[in-house]
Amino acid sequence: MTNNWSDIFEQNFQEPETIDIAVNRLMMILEGEHKVALATMQKEELVELQISLGTAIQNAFRLRNPGSKLLASCGVACADDASGLIIKTLWTRLKYGD
Repeated sequence: MTNNWSDIFEQNFQEPETIDIAVNRLMMILEGEHKVALATMQKEELVELQISLGTAIQNAFRLRNPGSKLLASCGVACADDASGLIIKTLWTRLKYGD
């Protein structure tokens, strides 16, 4: 699901500065089957994605870089919390169209 994300983003995108932009980019690159799998998960199951999808988001969006605008816009102190918030926002959009 997350093969070569860093390469794709480095070649085609600037780092997202807001959660909405990050989620929009994820919506562009995730395949339909992955979107369906995510949308059918229960909210409590999202934590299971932190090691795989969460780490990929942190790397691709450079959430661990000092001065990350995306991290700042998430209103949290660490990259783990920011990627969790991005996953939850993505899940909400996929599940409820929000």
